[in-house]
Amino acid sequence: MTANNEGNIDKREEELQKRLERIKEIELELLQKEKQIKEKEKSKKQILLRLSPTLWNDLAAWAEDDYRSINGQIEFLLSECVRKRKGN
Repeated sequence: MTANNEGNIDKREEELQKRLERIKEIELELLQKEKQIKEKEKSKKQILLRLSPTLWNDLAAWAEDDYRSINGQIEFLLSECVRKRKGN
C-alpha cells in the first residue's frame, strides 16, 4: 500500500473513533435522561378515580386513537385543562 492510502486509512479510522466517542456520549446522555424520567414518574401522586362505564369506554377509545394508555390520556387531558385555565 502506498503512504497516501495508509494516510487515508488512518484518517478514516480517526474519524470513526471520534464518531464512536460521540455515540457513547449520546448514549450516556440518553441513559441519564431516562433515569430522570423514571425518577419523575416515581414522584407522581396516585389517586382513585371512579368513572361511569360509558365515560371509561369513551376515554379508552380516545386514548387508543391517540396511542396513549387510559392513564396517559386522562393525565394529558387534565394537563391541557389546567394549562388553558392558567391562560398559557
